[in-house]
Amino acid sequence: MRSSNYVIIAIIFFMFSTLWCNICHAQNTPQDFLEVHNQAREEVGVGPLSWNHTLEAYAQNYANERIQDCNMEHSGGPFGENLAEGYGEMKGSDAVKFWLTEKPDYDYHSNSCVHDECGHYTQIVWRDSVHLGCARAKCNNDWVFVICSYSPPGNVEGERPY
Repeated sequence: MRSSNYVIIAIIFFMFSTLWCNICHAQNTPQDFLEVHNQAREEVGVGPLSWNHTLEAYAQNYANERIQDCNMEHSGGPFGENLAEGYGEMKGSDAVKFWLTEKPDYDYHSNSCVHDECGHYTQIVWRDSVHLGCARAKCNNDWVFVICSYSPPGNVEGERPY
């Protein structure tokens, strides 16, 4: 094979790998996380969150710690926090959408959960939280661990989220 053919093959491989990388990261960018969060916040009249790289780094460090076991344990850190795990290639935006399924369980008038848990939802729409940082990690058991960190933290006892 002539050297020009190797160059063409290398270029095609590079283009394909770049495209594949973009597909792999689809629905996992800061904008993807923010879009789903901020749509829910807009629905209840709460201002948007902004991406925070310090929170992102905190979330990624903690997600990396969970790679060995993928246990759903909170970090115990200073931020508000939502955790999720899913099998395969669960996208970060899927985790946020899952947390939002708790919306019907929150009763604004009694400021409480009426059925199951609703704390993931109330953290997403917490009016005083203004910064967000999220991360994902593929665990050794092929599950995906997702964490979003919020600052200031929400779910303050006795206060309403909005």
